[in-house]
Amino acid sequence: MPEPIEEHTAVKQYNDPISVAKRAKQKVYPCSQGDKNAMLEQIIRSMDKAQAVVVIKTKRAADALSAYLQTRDINAISVHSNKGKQVCEAGAIAFNEGDVQVLITTDMILQSLELKGIDNLLGYDLPSEPEHYLSRLGRMSEEGEAISLLSKEEETLLFLIERTMRQEIVTEELEGFEPSVQTDNIAPAVKTHKKKPRHRKQKSKAAKRSKE
Repeated sequence: MPEPIEEHTAVKQYNDPISVAKRAKQKVYPCSQGDKNAMLEQIIRSMDKAQAVVVIKTKRAADALSAYLQTRDINAISVHSNKGKQVCEAGAIAFNEGDVQVLITTDMILQSLELKGIDNLLGYDLPSEPEHYLSRLGRMSEEGEAISLLSKEEETLLFLIERTMRQEIVTEELEGFEPSVQTDNIAPAVKTHKKKPRHRKQKSKAAKRSKE
């Protein structure tokens, strides 16, 4: 008599761009590049001492932002490849144990850090590769939220990210934030999802040109 066949229930993996985007809470705050430090500080203070991971493009910028936040009495550290593996691991441990409120790093190092579920992931810069943005989302906890600061120069990067995800990211104003520079050239902010899809609009224009 043949032995009974054991049934193994496959664990589904939802790692494709669309699934990652659908399950992650995301929003964008438009601002000028020069206002990003102040805006980030306000966001961190509004979290009532909750922890956050900040992702930034360069190692030098990570150190500068860490120094700025420390001058504002915010417990922040930066970890990146120039600081070595041991320092990065120590930074991750300090964050996991609650000894550090804000950990600042780059996309490359973020993927190598053994961090517990991230509830607040703050994108100081948008990455040049949409896949890096999706990797950020994958590091968050189920209840986590990704907030990105968007300068005028990064609008094309946002479009590429949204096209990859096949989903738009809601754009909001940060309540109570007062920009230090003129923001007429910043992407308009809205507080609801009810807006004309950027990608559908682009597609319709392309279709119109093809008919001419």
